[in-house]
Amino acid sequence: MGYFYFARHGQTVWNVENKICGATDIALTEKGHEQAKELGRKILVEGIHIDEIICSPLARAADTARHVSEITGVPMRVEPELKEQNFGKYESTPRDGEEFRRAKMCFVRSYEGGESMIRFCQRIYNVLDRIKTESDGKVYLLVAHNGVARAVQSYFTDMSNEEFAKFGIKNCELKKYEF
Repeated sequence: MGYFYFARHGQTVWNVENKICGATDIALTEKGHEQAKELGRKILVEGIHIDEIICSPLARAADTARHVSEITGVPMRVEPELKEQNFGKYESTPRDGEEFRRAKMCFVRSYEGGESMIRFCQRIYNVLDRIKTESDGKVYLLVAHNGVARAVQSYFTDMSNEEFAKFGIKNCELKKYEF
């Protein structure tokens, strides 16, 4: 079976400030740019084979992918469906806020002004299904967001709502998934 890699974007100011980014387009910090370049160097030095980079359209992920592409020479393209979940009224609020924590347990209800967890996961699962069936042996690097990382992990692993809510990866962490 095939496989692909997943990486979360580099650090943003709202990551540092412990705020929910969601669909808000937040730029990388200088450290975030350096993390992205380091990811590119890691892929190059370790000889990790990637045929194409697919990224979220949000600047923090697209800039991370661009740095990796420039260092590795691997072509990249934007995939609108990899955009982070829209957390509606919770965007820019503390990630550990009590009201947000409770709202995250309601998977079917849309966040006020945002989208539901179930619809978000379906969007990500559609991307993964396409990669699985249409890749023809191609190896992809998906560059996106922590929420997308949760959805990808849940595609491969049964998780409770609590496990799903707690799952996360570090900025520019690289994970391999096998179908």
